[in-house]
Amino acid sequence: FPEVVELNVGGQVYVTKHSTLLSVPDSTLASMFSPSRLPRDSRARFFIDRDGFLFRYVLDYLRDKQLALPEHFPEKERLLREAEYFQLTDLVKLLSPKVTKQNSLNDEGCQSDLEDNVSQGSSDALLQRGAAAAAPSGPGAHGGGGGAPDKRSGFLTLGYRGSYTTVRDNQADAKFRRVARIMVCGRIALAKEVFGDTLNESRDPDRPPEKYTSRFYLKFTYLEQAFDRLSEAGFHMVACNSSGTAAFVNQYRDDKIWSSYTEYIFFRK
Repeated sequence: FPEVVELNVGGQVYVTKHSTLLSVPDSTLASMFSPSRLPRDSRARFFIDRDGFLFRYVLDYLRDKQLALPEHFPEKERLLREAEYFQLTDLVKLLSPKVTKQNSLNDEGCQSDLEDNVSQGSSDALLQRGAAAAAPSGPGAHGGGGGAPDKRSGFLTLGYRGSYTTVRDNQADAKFRRVARIMVCGRIALAKEVFGDTLNESRDPDRPPEKYTSRFYLKFTYLEQAFDRLSEAGFHMVACNSSGTAAFVNQYRDDKIWSSYTEYIFFRK
């Protein structure tokens, strides 16, 4: 193996020293990068079919044997699974006390983690959360006995540029709203929770769930479909605004094209 190794981990490219990958002798990475043949991608980089986003934390740990995660990191359970796969025993020990069912139900957690934990044996965790929430008096203690976990609060903004064509009365069929694209702005974890696979992330890929974006958009163009999804997730519209201009293609023509930009702001407590 060369001294400097290029890796393709689930589509994410990393460059590191060969010695770093061998720094934990009994790990999966050490066995991979001992004399053996590994698959390579089209650019001759060694390919590892694992989570490319979380591998950065695995690689950071291999460099100095310390664990440093961002505040309110929502992917601890998945990172624990990656550490177990790579057989990094000390990293597993560092993560294990931090990964609990109650932590996965924390308001800063990711919705997908929340659903994984609630699906199996969630009743005990919910009872513990209810007892803990009953002690302090505040707005977070209103869960009651509903049996459903609290959902994280936050804002999501939908924006779209629409156009209308106004024509003579005998051509009324042309008077329809046209929506080219519905943009989604807000915290990435919230947007993914609400819109799931209908969210197009190609303009802002590989962003951590706790970050914010203004470059996602929906794969469909029906505003009411987006409103239904937000309503089902517990969001309520709190504000909206619109600016419009009349863009005349030709002032002597009978038909006129009107364009506008509109934003709807939704909030969930």
